[in-house]
Amino acid sequence: MSDSNWKKGLREIVGAGQLLEDPILLDSYGTDGYTLEKARPSAVVLPADREQLHAVVSHLYRERVPYVARGAGTSLSGGAIPLDGAVVVHLSRMHQIRSIDWYNRVAYCEPGVVNRKLSEALAPFGYYYAPDPSSQQACTLGGNVAENSGGPHCLKFGVTLNHIKQLEVVWPNGDVELLGSLADFAESVDVKSLMVGSEGMLGIVSGIWARIVELPQSRATTMVLFDDVQEASQAVSAIIAAGVIPAALELMDPLAIEAVERGVYRVGYPPGVAAVLLVEVDGPAPEVKEEQSLITHLLGKFPTRDIRIARSAAERELWWANRKTAFGAMGLLAPRYYVQDGVIPRSQLPSALRKIGEIGEHYDIRIANVFHAGDGNLHPLLLYDDKDAHMVQRVRQAGSEILRMCLALGGSITGEHGVGLEKMEELTWQMSPAVIQAQWALKNACDPEGLANPKKVLPVGSTCLAELSSDVTRVK
Repeated sequence: MSDSNWKKGLREIVGAGQLLEDPILLDSYGTDGYTLEKARPSAVVLPADREQLHAVVSHLYRERVPYVARGAGTSLSGGAIPLDGAVVVHLSRMHQIRSIDWYNRVAYCEPGVVNRKLSEALAPFGYYYAPDPSSQQACTLGGNVAENSGGPHCLKFGVTLNHIKQLEVVWPNGDVELLGSLADFAESVDVKSLMVGSEGMLGIVSGIWARIVELPQSRATTMVLFDDVQEASQAVSAIIAAGVIPAALELMDPLAIEAVERGVYRVGYPPGVAAVLLVEVDGPAPEVKEEQSLITHLLGKFPTRDIRIARSAAERELWWANRKTAFGAMGLLAPRYYVQDGVIPRSQLPSALRKIGEIGEHYDIRIANVFHAGDGNLHPLLLYDDKDAHMVQRVRQAGSEILRMCLALGGSITGEHGVGLEKMEELTWQMSPAVIQAQWALKNACDPEGLANPKKVLPVGSTCLAELSSDVTRVK
């Protein structure tokens, strides 16, 4: 079928106004939160509901047209970039909370539901959805499932995978299947969990049954100011070692502090502060009081500038808004930023921060650090000017070196942003050929035509795999 004919088929499914073909509009879908790559889709189709989505995928399969599902485009590893002119299946119109099952504590949602909107809808009834990516005001549940997103409060409550009960999936051939169960029965092969974090390579999620939890009876949020970022990172390990698992444990360094204090949600940190640590505990009031007392005692053993406890819900919300807008605030310091997502053992935080500083100096790149300190998930933000080709090249090299460092310290190349287009080469540093081949086998079983989010995550070519060592610890 010719190009015009397969597009005609999509128009008949969604309506002429919901198939975008104007080059100017298409360019706006050519990238996501990963700013180092761009590609124009051949079209953007916006299904209104599950029936239209199923029809769109079936049509693209019949015509062997590749596609990539897209939510809010907040992916930070290039997962939503439409390589080779792939069609963007934009799910923003599928944004309904279909039902709430209070008995089973499950919310049935379409994939385009914005993360924060779900918790706002639940709040009057005393519930919320726990995973809270920093982009939660924009990111969608479908994208969260695709990336297995985390967030500041995932230290205690777990990432997206821990909060998904069921998924309705449209496989690349157009078949529809319900995965998982509200009863949490054991499956011989947990296909639902394989879908979470599969980055759109196996199919498109058309329905999500998300676990909802009661709002905590009490919360206590502590802000700790340090004059030494190394002392702050050691304080993180001390808190966890004492047996306290906070709901959140977040750290920002001087450059990150500078950025957020230029933004909309200014806290008013005193000049010269080297690190801001946010510690939050929640639960029954007596438990929160006890944990807060222990944390304050532990922090008192470190040379802190100040220790503050939020005096109101408004003050707590301001502190978290300040932290969660850190990525966007980088635009006040540089034209572009590139964020990394490596993971290290908590005990290696001081060493990792020192090495990141050395890498920044070596490549002459400013790097701000904002990270989920409690689980060792680093988010170095490399600032650059995209009009400077030499700087762009240095940023790529510095980012890759940071990931190599994470592996050398016993960590991973990604915690919650996925591999996408960005980390395909680095994946070969972490995984053996056998593991990569097993993942290719799963991809080929679900998508034998290679239509779903092509050329992402898994390295291509037998030569590449043949050159890999089977020793996953080979990075020095």
